[in-house]
Amino acid sequence: MIRWLVTAALALVIASPVNAAEEFRVGYVRVMDDAQAMLAYEAGLYEKYGLDARLIEFSSGTDLIKGIVGGQLDIGVLGFSNAFTWASRGADLKIVGGAQRGYHSLLVRDDSGIESVADLKGKNLASQKQGSTADIVLKGVMLDNAGLQPGDLNIMGVAPAVAVQSLVGGRVDAAFLFEPYDRIARLVAPVKQIYEIGEVWPFPCMVVITSADTLKNRKDVLWAALDAQREAIDMLESEPATAAPLITEYFIKDEFVESRNQGKVPAVDVITQAIQTNDFSAKLTEDDINRMKELAGIMQAQGILPADSDFDVDSLLDLSWQKAREL
Repeated sequence: MIRWLVTAALALVIASPVNAAEEFRVGYVRVMDDAQAMLAYEAGLYEKYGLDARLIEFSSGTDLIKGIVGGQLDIGVLGFSNAFTWASRGADLKIVGGAQRGYHSLLVRDDSGIESVADLKGKNLASQKQGSTADIVLKGVMLDNAGLQPGDLNIMGVAPAVAVQSLVGGRVDAAFLFEPYDRIARLVAPVKQIYEIGEVWPFPCMVVITSADTLKNRKDVLWAALDAQREAIDMLESEPATAAPLITEYFIKDEFVESRNQGKVPAVDVITQAIQTNDFSAKLTEDDINRMKELAGIMQAQGILPADSDFDVDSLLDLSWQKAREL
């Protein structure tokens, strides 16, 4: 009898390891907007909060959201417009936290003759994929406020690295970029910044999105991930020079960036500066939510969301974590 009890106890220990880290799959895009996910991984913060995190890279938020909808991911850091689009098609998604407030810069070549957004008429502009959050604010805010229609210029949806090279080679007159590609472009191309949307129209560009199923069945694990990412955001905001070395290689593989007129600039310095231009926040404020509702209206006007019904942004929000943490 005693032998049986010992054997059973050993089997239970083997089957249920004590304090085993929970596997957790995090989707991200290789942009500074997603720095909290990269830093939480590289700084061991997911592990600190009891998670065995796997970072899975996607080429765009449009692709990332498919991983959440399909159950291949637990959370993702991406533009909220992706959640809106899929929710309108019946996907049961939840926005559970903040990440970054939009930094999108309009860079123009020195020889382009462009001095204002209105001067983009008839020009070539590199931006992100059609339907992305950047594309929506480009057309629905920046161009609209300047009295331009998308058809008034040639907009090319390309990867940010391609946009930088297009500026260098003169294949485009301007580019709508986020960090660190804005910072890199200003070092390697003959460009200047004439507009930054976060200064004139701040909005919660990136948020943390999960499925309603994950929120229901893995709430404790999800909250642990949010705790880890909040700590990463605190480091990004208060200690950018400490955070930068941990995530630099996500963006720049070489030790230096060869600039046009500053010589070799250490890659870690480029990333430190890029971190400092961004406004990271784990909290979604009332102003953020109102801006999201405004963007939903813009998406309806652009035909991305159905225009014949009210889109319920509030139904997508679950801010119980930030309320519990008194953010």
